[in-house]
Amino acid sequence: MQTDQFDYFPIVMQLLLAVGFVVATIIGSSFLGPKRSSKNKDKNFECGIESVGNARMPFSVKYFLVAILFVLFDVEVIFMYPWAVNFREMGFEGLLKMGIFMFLLIVGFFYVMKKKGLEWE
Repeated sequence: MQTDQFDYFPIVMQLLLAVGFVVATIIGSSFLGPKRSSKNKDKNFECGIESVGNARMPFSVKYFLVAILFVLFDVEVIFMYPWAVNFREMGFEGLLKMGIFMFLLIVGFFYVMKKKGLEWE
């Protein structure tokens, strides 16, 4: 099977079309869009709540702990999809390995629960 540079032409064209569309849309919206500025539009706004205080206040460590734990358990769930797809081909060995993986996941979850890592104060 011989490949040459013309085989990549559709990929390059699609990439150029996508990038060109994004750039044209951004530039076009800056020229064609309305440019109305007012005191009310320039105010900081988030979720309908008036912002109060300094934006540089430190967050609680609990916030970051819950975020990291969410990402950790979410990524571990991603590892279950390939196992579920290839469950029949992996046989008993695959079932045993996933059992060990799930056991360690549950032990880690109960450890976090015991340390009250998910309780918000």
